[in-house]
Amino acid sequence: MQIKSGKIEGFEQYSQFSSLKEFNTHLEMWLAIHKKDFSKGELIGLKRLVRFSAKIPGVSNAKIGTVLKAIHEEYHDNGISRSTFKRMIQKAINLGIMTVYETERKNGSQSSNLYVFNRFPQSEPPKEEKMDHPKTSNLPKTNNQEINKRNQEPSVEIDHTFVSDRVPKPFMQLVKFFFSDAKTIEEFWHMVNIAAYRGDQEKNKDQVLETAIQAFKQLVRKLKTNSIVKKPIAYFYGILEKKFEELYFEELWEMGFSLKEQD
Repeated sequence: MQIKSGKIEGFEQYSQFSSLKEFNTHLEMWLAIHKKDFSKGELIGLKRLVRFSAKIPGVSNAKIGTVLKAIHEEYHDNGISRSTFKRMIQKAINLGIMTVYETERKNGSQSSNLYVFNRFPQSEPPKEEKMDHPKTSNLPKTNNQEINKRNQEPSVEIDHTFVSDRVPKPFMQLVKFFFSDAKTIEEFWHMVNIAAYRGDQEKNKDQVLETAIQAFKQLVRKLKTNSIVKKPIAYFYGILEKKFEELYFEELWEMGFSLKEQD
């Protein structure tokens, strides 16, 4: 399919997403399944292309050279090669993550490609069915009295001894001194898993645990300095995100030009 080249605003009709948030959600679902299919260099190329697809959610007509230059500058001269980027594109096409269209100039010569990210299949939540609920006034009085009685009973806190086995014991042992509720401890660990996945560190279990403990200690220091932290879990996630990002860049720096040598 040949499309006339032009400014990105002219390709808005190709977007399959109503917002940038929706685009990011679908991309995360794609990567949850297919992240393992891409090499580290290919993932770098994919994630950079995603950033070029923000103005029109899920659509980009950036030139390959422009994308590679941005990667080269961001990773301090440790970029990826053109062949790595092209391999990434072909894999993404084969997996159904994106569709690529060729564009042409007015004189008929080929211009940069149009990259269109696809929606993750069958990801739409089922529509909520309307149910005819009986009116409260039709319920027997005894039932209403029992409900009111249960609502007035004090709730029992489920402490750290009920925490899921999925939460590493060292992390639980630390958090319980400050947040003893099992659900809260599990929520903190859930944030760790999300941040580790987004930082491409989820497979390094020891590093993830160490980073989580460091991040939580940093949160505690913040709380102990009488600083106002309205949402500790959200603040904790922010610390994690920064730490995992630093680890990611450190790995790239240590790799040096190894990505180029592989091509």
